[in-house]
Amino acid sequence: MARKAGEPPYGLILAGGRGTRFWPRSRRKSAKQVLRFFGEHSLIQQTVNRLRPVIPPERIWVLTNDHLKDEIAAQLSGVPRRQILAEPAQRNTAPAIGLAAHILASVDPDAVMGVFPSDHVIGRPDDYVRLVKPAFEAARRGKIAVLGIQPRWAETGYGYIEFPRGIEAGNPQPSPVRSFREKPKRPEAERFVRAGNFYWNAGMFFWRASVLLQALREHRPKIASLLATLPPFESRQFTARLGEVFPLCEDVSVDYAVMEPAAKAGQVVGLAAGDIGWNDVGSWNAVYELYDKDRDGNAGRGELLIEKSKRVYVDADGKLVALLGVKDLIVVDTPDALLIAHRTRAQEIGKLVKRLEKSPREDLL
Repeated sequence: MARKAGEPPYGLILAGGRGTRFWPRSRRKSAKQVLRFFGEHSLIQQTVNRLRPVIPPERIWVLTNDHLKDEIAAQLSGVPRRQILAEPAQRNTAPAIGLAAHILASVDPDAVMGVFPSDHVIGRPDDYVRLVKPAFEAARRGKIAVLGIQPRWAETGYGYIEFPRGIEAGNPQPSPVRSFREKPKRPEAERFVRAGNFYWNAGMFFWRASVLLQALREHRPKIASLLATLPPFESRQFTARLGEVFPLCEDVSVDYAVMEPAAKAGQVVGLAAGDIGWNDVGSWNAVYELYDKDRDGNAGRGELLIEKSKRVYVDADGKLVALLGVKDLIVVDTPDALLIAHRTRAQEIGKLVKRLEKSPREDLL
């Protein structure tokens, strides 16, 4: 059924990651996006809630994996269960988003969709929504739109979006995007920050489903051809055919597959966000940075007894954790595993998970 004038857009939430850097709390069946780090709502619940002024829950679709599908369905009671789908295989964001565009185009040929990560924090949701609305308007006019985050430091772990010089952070008017840049080396990242017109790429995109499918046909024809063989979503053969087709798709990001060539062709506009309190919550150290701290920089969940300790983060519900004479640690306690790590090594916790994958301790994954 075609979308009526004035109907809200659709939202696609990507929720297939494992969040291995948040082990031991993040597991296959309880990954980062369904955990509660801040308050009573999980990260994916927060994502849906802050989009409510623009996208009602019944217009939300979620792509995840078989391990998380049931938990996400339980947490997102307002999202129809049929719209929470498990990918048959992990194939990065270009095939995943292409799949969602194919589905939406089959149920609504005029579908306008936004793509949102499931595991980010945005501390100023009202300011965020004021940018999401014009991004959707640009998408309705046939543009590919992207939301950029004003950089707070020279980060080498993010891609960058190049805006015109003189761009004003927080301006709700879309501006042409000159280019997308892959994760830079530090000297280049520092140059981007000094220039003032390079913004972090936070993975939030807006387009008509038909526009994205056309971009895939132009820039990634193999993916487009495979997805085109899928029957309509309502078909009884859809799930079985998806299991055959999707694993054959290239493992490639939408940034590389679509956004980079589309920007070179002048097809992309962007909204340059100011301080909306964005954080991708990429590690335990990022969680630590978002918590209120005592005068010595300590923070955490649970009951703490602290003496002569500094800059420690503790996640341990249900027990007292006593700290004496330690600093710069992450301590995460679960019923079957205890993590103690230096805060500067937080990005490396995924290496421990890789070692567990080679061990007989499947129960800890």
